[in-house]
Amino acid sequence: MVYTMSTTPDVVLERSETPARTAAEVNDEIRALWFRSGGILNTEQRSEYERLVLEWAAAE
Repeated sequence: MVYTMSTTPDVVLERSETPARTAAEVNDEIRALWFRSGGILNTEQRSEYERLVLEWAAAE
């Protein structure tokens, strides 16, 4: 079987209307999440943490 890669995107990603947060702002939210959780993240908090880490890594 031969697979081909499309040269056109299926989904067009648009830049958000709100400005991106800085790494420091996201880091503050990560610290607050850890503080609120008492250092142990439940499943929902772990998902939020992972999202925040990705946002932090992409921040300017």
